[in-house]
This record gives sequence, structure tokens and C-alpha cells, in this order.
Amino acid sequence: MRVVVVGGTGHIGTWLVPRLAAAGHEVISLSRGMRAPYRSSSWWSSVKQVEVDREAEDQAGTFGERIAAFEADTVVDLLCFTLDSATVLTSALEGTGTHLVHCGTIWVHGPGSLVPTVEDQPVHPTSDYGRDKAEVEEHLLGLSRRGRLRSTVLRAGHISGPGWVPVGPTGNLDLGVVSALARGEEVVLPGTGIESLHHVHAEDVAQAFALAVAQPELAASQTFHVVAAQAVTLTGLATAIARWFGQEPRLAYLPFREWAETVSPDQAAATIDHIGRSPVMSIAKAQRVLGYAPRHTALQALHEAYAQLVADGKIDAPGRAFSQLP
Repeated sequence: MRVVVVGGTGHIGTWLVPRLAAAGHEVISLSRGMRAPYRSSSWWSSVKQVEVDREAEDQAGTFGERIAAFEADTVVDLLCFTLDSATVLTSALEGTGTHLVHCGTIWVHGPGSLVPTVEDQPVHPTSDYGRDKAEVEEHLLGLSRRGRLRSTVLRAGHISGPGWVPVGPTGNLDLGVVSALARGEEVVLPGTGIESLHHVHAEDVAQAFALAVAQPELAASQTFHVVAAQAVTLTGLATAIARWFGQEPRLAYLPFREWAETVSPDQAAATIDHIGRSPVMSIAKAQRVLGYAPRHTALQALHEAYAQLVADGKIDAPGRAFSQLP
């Protein structure tokens, strides 16, 4: 198939584009700049790379026409965040037979009432980001239900892996907490420590996208959760990190409102966005329908991410070796 990937050199695209090329597809990768992907692969030599400013073209109303001109069998959209942006694309793809595979988010679900959360539970997003993505979902799936456009939504969790900072044991991106755990210092966690995060390795997200691309007859008009097989609690993650550095964790806990006074407003806002949902998502549908089989546990994905950060000198833990996973 001819496959267009919007956002081909980002977190997911880094793993997805070579995977699609290796499967024999003709791949066209679109990105804002000609930046290198997070990891190299010889398969990139067979990929057509196109530089495009999606935001500018969305505003001009030309982005959808640009994509439709490729006459692709499948368009993988990793960079759609608003209904207006989605509409620019779908208006050009309706009636073409193209399969649109959209990167959604587990954030369309608010705090879970029944866990693990399955795809057909009602969505009630509690943030602007979640609400915007939920609007995009409803638009895409509504077009599918009316037979106007084949579309699939993959709801990714907290994407992790080497190359960027993952959501850590305080529910935000504060590497100071990781450094403190590595040095054996006491770390104060928000809440009770049983609040959860549901990570997924970017390679596993790419696997799910590749499966949806290869099986449009099964994936169309469907949503799928794409996360690791199990979520991890704040205490569980803090404990794992400390032990990766040969330390036993020294943990204390504060109610969120008290804890928030000890960090910056931005950190507190990020934390409540994550632990306020405490997601625990089911992947049973993706396993059953698509054959999704994540290669990484949540802790394995996080270990890879922190190993790279250690190698890059971004974790302040002088003299502490970072252990390999058993």
C-alpha cells in the first residue's frame, strides 16, 4: 500500500515509518522540519520525506488537498489535535477510499469508574486536550458510521522510550525527582502512592499502527487502547527507579494540595492532570482484533528512557551505576 505518515520523525513515527517500509509499503513521511528521527534505520533510505508546516496549511485550508494529492491507501495522522485541523483533512479525504488512522489518547477518558477501562465506556474528558481529542474522535467515527470515510482511532497512553523525558513518579516530567531517588534521598510523592500511570513504549504504539494499516477491514470504525499490558503506581515506579540505581527508596507522602505547594504551578498542574485520572486501560480489544502484543512492560519502556537520560548526563547521580533489567 501507499501510506502517508503525518509526523513521521516524531516519537511514534521514528518507529513506525521503518516498520511500514520493511513490510513492503510505499511510505511518504511528512514532518515540519527535516529533523532526524530518534533512532536510525536503513529503511529510511526508501522513504520519501516531505517538509510541511501543517499549522500554516491548516489555517490556509490547503493541508487536506496536499494529503489527498498523494492518493494514498492509508493516511496515518500522528499530529491532529483539534476538530478544525481534522476537518481540513477529512473534507479532502471523504469518498476517496483512503483509510485514516488517527492517533488518539487515553485522556478522552476521565477518572475511571470501572477498571481496567475498555473502549466502549463513556468518555468524559476533564482537560482541554482531552476534550479536543474527543471531538476529533467523534468526528472521525461519525464519518465512518455514515460510510463517508474509513477511520480508526488508536488511543495511546503515556508514550515512553529513549529520546525524551517520560512521565515520572510524581506524575510530571521533573528529572530532579529521579536524580534524588538515584542518590538515595527521600522523595515526597503526591497522594497515597497508589495513583497510577499507564505508559507504553513508542515501538509498541508503532506496532499497533502498523497492524491497523495492514488490516483496514478489521480496524475501520473502531477505537483501540494502546498501552502496556499493566499500569504502574507512583510508588511502584519510584521504587523501581531507586533500585535501578542500587538504592532502596525513601518515600514520604502528602495530600495533593499540600504537595502542590512544594513544586512549581506548572509541575503541580501536570501532576494533577495525570494522577487525577490514574488510568488503568484494557488492551484486550486490540489484542483480540488486531493481534496487538506489546514487547515492553511499562517499566521496561521507562527503563530504556531513563537509561538514555543517564547516558546523556541528564540524571544527577554522581557515582551511581544504572543497572540493566534482569
